[in-house]
Amino acid sequence: MSNDVKESFGRDAPPAPAALAAKVRTLAPSMTRSMQRVAEAVAGDPAGCAALTVTGLAELTGTSEATVVRTARILGYPGYRDLRLALAGLAAQQQSGRAPAVTADIAVDDPLTDVVAKLAHDEQQTLADTAAALDTTQLGAAVAAMAGAGRVEIYGMAASGLVAQDLAQKLLRIGRHAYAHSDPHLAVHNAVTLRSGDVAVAITHSGTTGDVIEPLRVAFEHGATTIAITGRPGSPVSQYADHILTTSIARESELRPAAMSSRTSQLLVVDCLFVGIAQRTYETAAPALSASYEALAHRHQSAPRGGRQ
Repeated sequence: MSNDVKESFGRDAPPAPAALAAKVRTLAPSMTRSMQRVAEAVAGDPAGCAALTVTGLAELTGTSEATVVRTARILGYPGYRDLRLALAGLAAQQQSGRAPAVTADIAVDDPLTDVVAKLAHDEQQTLADTAAALDTTQLGAAVAAMAGAGRVEIYGMAASGLVAQDLAQKLLRIGRHAYAHSDPHLAVHNAVTLRSGDVAVAITHSGTTGDVIEPLRVAFEHGATTIAITGRPGSPVSQYADHILTTSIARESELRPAAMSSRTSQLLVVDCLFVGIAQRTYETAAPALSASYEALAHRHQSAPRGGRQ
């Protein structure tokens, strides 16, 4: 990931203390190893690190003062002083007596009540992480591009393909010309026809899915505005994206594949895009939604008395 892309995550207001851990989980994989050590240290022991000077934290993590400052900026803070204040706030929150979070993986012999509780906790954490890491400047730019686009073409495979279909269906209901592609050959053929004023969206959690990267590259080279929804902002898909929307890093276990967590995160980003576009195009979106409801109303009428619902 380029320096410009990395720095873009710090352009909004500094994240709240509670968002720090989410920022670390999301951005650490795209950092250098030395910056990862700094990020992991501040997220793992906010109270201890808050008491350290920039020199002290550099010595603790075996890095340099410049690395500490750069890590703070990538996490969204103007400088190390601002990061220390956030660490102090996070430490205070952690000492406020909140109940410990449910973090254990799902076991084969877990009762369903535990499965429900653990999955609900993980889904909530995924949504919180995504919201904390999502760059609203990038989101706003993506919304503006899609709201004014002649066509919106969306590329996604497997679980991400289902999310691509969800976005396309939402946009179609408010009168936007949007299509989801899961066939890699047709996706490339489609991308060739895109031009300036069109938008191409790639959805790939890993950021390395070749069947998604290829059509995005073609769209990018033909002048379309390109958007990547990915959990790895420094991955190959990013080099062809004008705007990057970061999803949370999936926590995978034996009974909970990464696709489950990434799907939840991606759907939140899709909903944010949809609502943002609907807001910007309300005068046309509202009548389109009403027409859609009316056209399908007869399919939701009650079944005859005595029959099954």
